[in-house]
Amino acid sequence: MRRKTVTAVFAASVGVLALVAAGCGGGGGGSSSSGGGGGVTALPASSCQNVEYGGSGKPDVLIATDLAMQGSSRTQTLQVVGAVRYMLQQQGWKAGTKKVALQVCDDSTAQAGKWDSGKCNQNGKAEAANQNLVAVIGTFNSGCAAIEIPIANQAPGGGLAMVSPANTYVCLTTGGGGTFCQTGEPGKYYPNGKRNYFRVVAHDAYQGAADAQFAKDNGVKKVYILNDKEAYGLGIAQNFQNASKKLGIQIAGFAAWDPKASNYQAVMNKIKGTGADAVFLGGLICENGAQIIKDKVAVLGANNGSVKLFAPDGFTTQSTIDEAGKKNTANMYASVAGVAATSLTGLGKKFVDGYTATLGGKPIDPYAVYGAQAAQVVLDAIAKSDGTRAGVLAQVPKTDITGAVLGPSFKFDSNGDPSAETVKVTIYKAGDTFAPFKTVTPAKTLVDAAAGLTL
Repeated sequence: MRRKTVTAVFAASVGVLALVAAGCGGGGGGSSSSGGGGGVTALPASSCQNVEYGGSGKPDVLIATDLAMQGSSRTQTLQVVGAVRYMLQQQGWKAGTKKVALQVCDDSTAQAGKWDSGKCNQNGKAEAANQNLVAVIGTFNSGCAAIEIPIANQAPGGGLAMVSPANTYVCLTTGGGGTFCQTGEPGKYYPNGKRNYFRVVAHDAYQGAADAQFAKDNGVKKVYILNDKEAYGLGIAQNFQNASKKLGIQIAGFAAWDPKASNYQAVMNKIKGTGADAVFLGGLICENGAQIIKDKVAVLGANNGSVKLFAPDGFTTQSTIDEAGKKNTANMYASVAGVAATSLTGLGKKFVDGYTATLGGKPIDPYAVYGAQAAQVVLDAIAKSDGTRAGVLAQVPKTDITGAVLGPSFKFDSNGDPSAETVKVTIYKAGDTFAPFKTVTPAKTLVDAAAGLTL
């Protein structure tokens, strides 16, 4: 009954329309915004925009997006927010009988040009304290999630649900083998003993496995792996390293880059001396990634030459091409743990068609689809709840949507990750934009190896 009702509500909304990590946000059409939410209390203006509500009467509950809205990820996060807003608009700002308002919050600073640990802590505490807030769609960065999850976990009212469209660091939800996860992960994120955090995107063991398989299929025999030292970047680098070893790819080196360095030519000359035929960048474009790409090409040559360039979803954004330059990003490959927006069918295609029409000719970002899926999960939970944050949190792990944005169905596993049978990884190739190049479904044995469970 729950499944049927949610599908009917969503199908009706998209029918009117003609209606995809980790990263460092595009707009999403018009919205009805106001300085207050009527029936809800606003989150602090120091981090959040005005409450938005386009329905009749006063809203019953508040949801928020909590993403890095400044820096290189802004193109992506603006589209994620736009997708959430779009889903609300198509459902008349309602989830079942409950009227839903939205607030857009920023966990980055202009000074950092990316997510900021102090801002994440500040946002987490403000969100936990506002009991009108029943769910958060965020965060965008795994490092920020690690700060906010335990705060939300202990929020008054039984905990606050967080549904991320982009976090991919494995150890937020599940433990890896050996020394992969830090001591206490993932349990330390859930001090009350209950899970309050979920994500609609697959964790990085899938991406690491798929990237390694794709590299091997493209003739890579010896790879040098760089990382930006952040939770996400180091994690995906380790995932890729584990999977590469499993496939027999030689590791020429594993090192961190300094995001504050003026250039990386010495690093690239060191790589050149190893005889590596590929470089993998585990990290984010906002960690001076554009300079790394420029120096890779300057020292090691074009990406379709003797040394190929691979990266995960921290680089799969138009900002990478715009900041590093088309001649430097040409023929590099970057991945996203999911199907390409252009490959979706059914309700997913209706969303993509309708939302793309609001973008003024800009291409849809892969993570916009995940923003829409996160919104669908949250609205589904609100519709089936009593409208309290405890009620909403109780419904999220029960998610079982037929007719989901990402496919025929969507549900979570016991860890709060998307069920494994729905996971695919898309490899994108850089040209004028990042265009879908190949879909890879990594073998479970390789995913387990990437996670450090088997080697």
